[in-house]
Amino acid sequence: MEFSAEMIASLIGGTIIGDPEAKVNNFAKIEEGDAGCISFLANDKYEHYIYETKSSVVLVNNNFEPKQEIKATLIKVPDAREAVAKLLQFYESMKPKRSGISELAFIDSTAKIGTDCYIGPFVAIAEGVEIGDGCILHPHVTIGKNAAIGNNTEIYSNAVVYHDCKVGNNCILHAGCVIGADGFGFQPTEKGYEKIPQIGIAIIEDDVEIGANTCIDRAVMGATIVHKGVKLDNLVQIAHNNEIGSHTVMSAQVGIAGSTKVGEWCMFGGQVGIAGHATIASRTMAGAQAGIPNSVKKEGMAIQGTPAIEGHNFWKSSAVFKKLPEMWAEMNQMKKEIKALKEQIELEKAKTEL
Repeated sequence: MEFSAEMIASLIGGTIIGDPEAKVNNFAKIEEGDAGCISFLANDKYEHYIYETKSSVVLVNNNFEPKQEIKATLIKVPDAREAVAKLLQFYESMKPKRSGISELAFIDSTAKIGTDCYIGPFVAIAEGVEIGDGCILHPHVTIGKNAAIGNNTEIYSNAVVYHDCKVGNNCILHAGCVIGADGFGFQPTEKGYEKIPQIGIAIIEDDVEIGANTCIDRAVMGATIVHKGVKLDNLVQIAHNNEIGSHTVMSAQVGIAGSTKVGEWCMFGGQVGIAGHATIASRTMAGAQAGIPNSVKKEGMAIQGTPAIEGHNFWKSSAVFKKLPEMWAEMNQMKKEIKALKEQIELEKAKTEL
């Protein structure tokens, strides 16, 4: 597919500086661009690349003013990052959509499959399953008994949706993710650990994206719920009976213990860990590797560290922590000096009394 700068500007509401007939057929980072590519500049520290890039078209913010000659055609927009995201979405939507059911797929006779679906080789769909319209199931996907998948959901290879679980509309489940495996529930006894049956389900609402090898455990009773618009990175663990609020995002290796409720629009960096039975207020921002041992009650807090504290305090404390060896040595020296002063005072006092 090939587009002119004029067509692109019309699509994203931009202003052209240069050749409106410049043609592009691919995306590239500004430092790696070549003829026929479109790139973008949204960060001033990369500005030097715009004077060197071979890309045919570059998206820039409206306030950008070049300091040197630029060979590429520019398209000025209010927000270059937002514009390129819109173009990428448009480009993805233009790709032909796969359809049809492979002869190598297994579909139980009681399952209901919607229209315009693609079901690849070695997909296994158990009894009582309902698959909505326009779904894409890549090879080796497994859908368990009585599970339900909404419309226009795409599930990549080796992902598993366990029995009775529900996945909404317009979701993306990446390779190897598991929806509805048993929660980690065991009762200690004299003979060892006795398994507690996990008889609940997992519910994934609409517009959720789940990364590769991420696990959403089913509930002991009731449901583990991931609400609308949540985005989870690879290798995230959501334990049994958790509830994740709408539009919350989590980076890789976040782990949330059981029966925790996370509010809406939260942002968790990589390897954030949250203890069980906590409540996390909406719009909480937790920095990478934050350890959250109990509830966060105030909305909109930025927290960091283990145990997690308010972000500004964490960075001040970190600065002090780096100096602790010197401070410890200084404190010991001060203790010695104070002891010597006390001994001197006592000695002077004794002389005066004599």
